[in-house]
Amino acid sequence: MARKTAHDIAQDPRARQLLRTLVARHIRSGEPVGSQTLAKHAGLDVSPATIRNILATLEDAGLLAAPHSSAGRVPTAQGYRLFVDTLLQVKPLAESETRNLRSSLQVGAGTRALLDSTSELLSTMTHFAGMVSVPKRESFAFRQIDFVALDPQRVLAIVVFADGEVQNRVVQLRRVVTPSELEQAANYLNTHFAGQPLGLIRAGLLGELRAARSEMERLLASSLELAEQAFAPANEDDMLVAGQTRLLGLQDMADMEQLRALFEAFAEKRELLQLLERTAKAPGMRVFIGEEAGLASLEGMSLVAAPYGRDGRVLGVLGVIGPSRMAYERVIPVVDAAAALLGAALNPES
Repeated sequence: MARKTAHDIAQDPRARQLLRTLVARHIRSGEPVGSQTLAKHAGLDVSPATIRNILATLEDAGLLAAPHSSAGRVPTAQGYRLFVDTLLQVKPLAESETRNLRSSLQVGAGTRALLDSTSELLSTMTHFAGMVSVPKRESFAFRQIDFVALDPQRVLAIVVFADGEVQNRVVQLRRVVTPSELEQAANYLNTHFAGQPLGLIRAGLLGELRAARSEMERLLASSLELAEQAFAPANEDDMLVAGQTRLLGLQDMADMEQLRALFEAFAEKRELLQLLERTAKAPGMRVFIGEEAGLASLEGMSLVAAPYGRDGRVLGVLGVIGPSRMAYERVIPVVDAAAALLGAALNPES
C-alpha cells in the first residue's frame, strides 16, 4: 500500500479532524496526545483501533512524532504547517482588543516611540517576543534643513523629517563654504524639496545641476555637496525587539543551547532582519515554522509576520517569535491588526 502524503491527509475528513484535535490539545497542554484522549474529544464515531490506525498514517506522513517516553503523539513542523494552512480557523481580532491596541500605540510621539510601543504590545498581547523592522529614513520626506558651520570645512546639518524625527549629521566639505552660502543652500533645499523623500531629492538635485548655467551653478553645486551627505542613508537600528525574556519561562524552551542561539540571534539581528525582509517582498501574512525559516536558532520556533505600510507602499515588517506550539488562532490576528494600525499611524509624507 502506497504511503500517504500530507496532501492525501488533507483530503481525508477523519484524518483532518484527528490532526486538528491533536494539534489544538497539544498547543493547550504541551503534552503528547494519546488515542484515548482523541477518542473522547475528536467527535468521531470510530473505534479506538481506527483512531490508532489513522494516527499511524499521520505519523508515516511525517505530520506527527511519538516521543520515546510516551505513547502519545506531538505535531511535527510539517504537521503544524498543514494545520496552519488548511485546518486553522482564524477570526479577526475582537473590536474591543483592536480599540485597546490602537489606543496603546504612541501615536504623535515620533516614529521611534511608535515602533517601540508596537513591539512591546505584540509581546504583551501574545506573551512571546515582538519584533518591528525600522523604516529607512529614505522612505520619509524631510520638512526642513538647517546648516551650522562647525569650522571652515565642517558643517552640522540639522534635518527635521515629516514625522517629527530630527537627525544631526556632520558634513565634511571639499572647500570652504561661507555662512551666506550655507543660508542660501538651506533656503534653496527647503523651498524646492521640502515634502519629498530623500532619495528623490538627491536625484532631483543632480538633474538640476546638469542643466544649470550662470550664477545658479555655484549655489546648486553647494546645495548638492551639502545634500549628498546630509541626506545620505544613516546607520540606524534596523529592528526593534521586545519581550525576549518572556521566552525563558516557556515549557518548550528548556534546551539551554537553543536558548543561547536564539538570544544571540536577537542580539545580532542581521539574520532575523533578513528573514523579515523576505516577508516584505510578499503580500499578506507569513508564518515560518521551524526549519522553514532557514535559521538554526529558530528550530522548534515559529515566526508570524506581516508587512506594514501606507498607500500600497511597504515601510517595514513586524512579527512575533515563539515556540511552534503557539496559539496561531490568537497570534495571527494580533499581528494582522498591529500591522494595519501601525501602517495607518505612520505618515512619512505629512
